[in-house]
Amino acid sequence: MPSVFSPLAKALLDAFNEGVIVFDQQGRIIYYNSSAHEALTEAGLDPTGEKDDLLPELAGLGGRLVSLKVGALDVGEAIFVPKREGPTTLAEREKDAIVRSLEAHSWRLAETAKTLGISRTTPGRRLRACGRQRDARGRWEEAAS
Repeated sequence: MPSVFSPLAKALLDAFNEGVIVFDQQGRIIYYNSSAHEALTEAGLDPTGEKDDLLPELAGLGGRLVSLKVGALDVGEAIFVPKREGPTTLAEREKDAIVRSLEAHSWRLAETAKTLGISRTTPGRRLRACGRQRDARGRWEEAAS
């Protein structure tokens, strides 16, 4: 698959939990992320297929088609296919990103906040808001009910 996106754009598309498949103006797939690859594989669909052949199946998986425009110029389409596992709401995604970053930084709030580009107090506040508390080792766990 030819590279038509910058590394930043690819990283952004790959960060989506849901599958993202981008079609050019002729209906050919020019990019899909790993979640989309999983969805295509599980559905037994050919990633080299044409948009018109894939759309009915992808719609059956809950996919939603979006037209891609730059100003008035139509540059293609993308379909977003929901992933069946993992965080789905923005709050769940945020919590997941904070926890993954905390794990990567040995549960140090300041380093986590710096990496995520947020205030040093935000990770703790967000985790407390979603029902987590610190355990004896300083790690965040689900609060006891």
